[in-house]
Amino acid sequence: MNGTSTVLIIVGLFLVGGIISFAKQQMPKSLIVLLSIGAAMCLLAGILRLEVWN
Repeated sequence: MNGTSTVLIIVGLFLVGGIISFAKQQMPKSLIVLLSIGAAMCLLAGILRLEVWN
């Protein structure tokens, strides 16, 4: 596990926490969708950059 994948996974999890918080505050759905797309991209990029795939 290198530093870049760790940072991407941590940022993705942070954004997931933001999604939960924004949903509880009943923020606009478009903002929640945008945040969820960003979180999914960060988590996917972090997982794909892991060293276990080589």
